[in-house]
Amino acid sequence: MKRKPLFALSAVVLAAAAALVPVLWTGGDHLHDGVAMAAAPADQASLVKQGEYLARAGDCIACHTVRGGKQFAGGLPMATPFGTMFTPNITPDDQYGIGKWTQDDFYRAMHTGRSKDGSLLYPGFPFTSYTKVTRADSDAIYAYLRSVTPVNVPSRPHELKFPFNQRNMLIGWRTLFFREGEYKADPTKSVEWNRGAYLIEGLGHCGMCHTSINAMGGPVSSAAFAGGLIPLQNWYAPSLTSNKEAGLGDWETKDIADLLKTGVSNRGAVFGPMAEVVHNSLQYMSDADINAMATYLKTIPQKSEAPEPLQLETSEKFGGELLKQGQKIYADNCAKCHATNGLGMPPSFPPLANNQSIQMPSAVNPIRMVLNGGYPPSTEANPHPYGMPPFAQALSNTEVAAVVTYIRMSWGNHGTAVSPQQVSDLRSAPLD
Repeated sequence: MKRKPLFALSAVVLAAAAALVPVLWTGGDHLHDGVAMAAAPADQASLVKQGEYLARAGDCIACHTVRGGKQFAGGLPMATPFGTMFTPNITPDDQYGIGKWTQDDFYRAMHTGRSKDGSLLYPGFPFTSYTKVTRADSDAIYAYLRSVTPVNVPSRPHELKFPFNQRNMLIGWRTLFFREGEYKADPTKSVEWNRGAYLIEGLGHCGMCHTSINAMGGPVSSAAFAGGLIPLQNWYAPSLTSNKEAGLGDWETKDIADLLKTGVSNRGAVFGPMAEVVHNSLQYMSDADINAMATYLKTIPQKSEAPEPLQLETSEKFGGELLKQGQKIYADNCAKCHATNGLGMPPSFPPLANNQSIQMPSAVNPIRMVLNGGYPPSTEANPHPYGMPPFAQALSNTEVAAVVTYIRMSWGNHGTAVSPQQVSDLRSAPLD
């Protein structure tokens, strides 16, 4: 058994420990005194509504709200190899939130990655993407956050190991990987395309997960949207630049739009971290913006070769044994929903035949789905999605490897056999 080289995914170092987590890191600095009940004046109602929409587009609520907690009060723990980071309170509380932040302070954080007191923010807050957001949109988001209920809860300080708790080390990282500047429209493209690019590259910060990082924790510029492992969530964000993975060059624009808006389409369904994005963010976006994003995504240049992430390989003989064993396991457990021929019953039960997410070099996602199951997001257009049951308790590591091997190598799929060791590794990995 051998390991293929890890494609452009090295150890994350220094301040980029949480480079895939979209949160505004204030570092636990308590900058405010007293409590102020902030409310938007009546003449700002439309601005507040626009800000709410844009905050949804930026998926702010996902990281700044603990499950069952007060909205935007922060406190969500993010475990990293360098310690634990905690999302801050961004409610308009004067003592612990951003109640005393001005529009200028907020825009500076979005545009330059600096806090109210000028200190450098950790790149877990995606200011490298948010710098593209216009001042008008930043002001709208600020107005919305000023309108939510203040929560008088302190932001918990990060628990980072030395030297990662030294903010001055961010200067070098920013010099290498941060380029400040609002999005500039491409005059050769349509208005719709430019709107999609603005949302994908800016507020949507899609590249945070779909772009690999280098040894210093910075994005690999030559590998934009080329996919990468999401270390904190143990899922693989597939390449958007290769039709062998999640490349969308041969998708219909409607199928892309359906997937973004509802979480399901005739080409497949989203699970894991992407399901959360659809549930918390994309389902609330207008059809015009969803179509603009789909238009832009469809034009991302496609490459002939898919990336080569870490993948455990089996011998040809053992892979053949797994394939044979997997056929029976599939017939007993999977064919009822996904059909004997692997075509499924879309959009309720996605097809496995000719499914890029099944046969791409990384088998992380199909293994996790068999082990842990899951649901596409519940959205207004698909309020009661059909789910995938977990098989972790019913199937051994070898049996999971066998059925995943079978679906990766059947019906014309061109995936490779899966190692039981990789199943074991993922079985013991955290779910989030």
